[in-house]
Amino acid sequence: MQNRFYKYHGAGNDFILIDDIGQNFPRTDHEMIRKMCNRHFGIGSDGLILLCPSEKNDLGMIYYNSDGYPGSMCGNGGRCLLAFARDRGRISGKGRVSFDAVDGVHEGEFVSHDIIRLKMNDVKIPEKKEKGYFVNSGSPHHVEYVDKLRGLNVEKQGKKLRAHKMYAPEGCNINFIKEEKNGSLSIRTYERGVEAETLACGTGAVASAIVHYASDHKKDAYEINARGGKLKIYFRKNHGIFSDVWLEGPAVYVFEGEIKE
Repeated sequence: MQNRFYKYHGAGNDFILIDDIGQNFPRTDHEMIRKMCNRHFGIGSDGLILLCPSEKNDLGMIYYNSDGYPGSMCGNGGRCLLAFARDRGRISGKGRVSFDAVDGVHEGEFVSHDIIRLKMNDVKIPEKKEKGYFVNSGSPHHVEYVDKLRGLNVEKQGKKLRAHKMYAPEGCNINFIKEEKNGSLSIRTYERGVEAETLACGTGAVASAIVHYASDHKKDAYEINARGGKLKIYFRKNHGIFSDVWLEGPAVYVFEGEIKE
């Protein structure tokens, strides 16, 4: 097993990164992964990402939620993967790079050292669900407008909606959004698999921008204010499908260390 780990964050959404090009990591040891992600007894993170080889693309990505089990696509994690791969010398950090993920192939490019753009898969038109909307942006998301984000009990409301029967049995990520006076969107997200509020969620930001577009707020780009930083979303609408979807934001190295077996 590769004992060296690295910590990165994307707008406060933090991840443990491990170089598993040699494919030695115990990928089915869910309890070990859960302990590594634990903030009190482990390294602490929202998830763990393996940098893997790919037969057809530059890299491969395997993502685990902090509960220790494989998760759906993680946009902030994908950007952190690219920063990590560059820092490890696996890619040059220039031009476009492609990698395999659970929902297919993604492309990325470096805007600057700490800002990375990630191309997401096409997204269908949002589906109305009670007070909000459902969007699958690589991960399933419920997006709901609220009048106030400050003081909102995201843990309580998010947990309730995450387990709602309309999303059974898999559950759903829950996003609460509010449009600011400057036209940007502020967001707070409760993530399944983490089972808590995270400081940012890339696929949640994408889903929220698309809901905002569908709610008659059409723009060339959407600025998203997450609790841990700012993200930008770009896309085009083509015959009922949102395509050429890009998620842009920070991917920052935090620290590294060794895991004691």
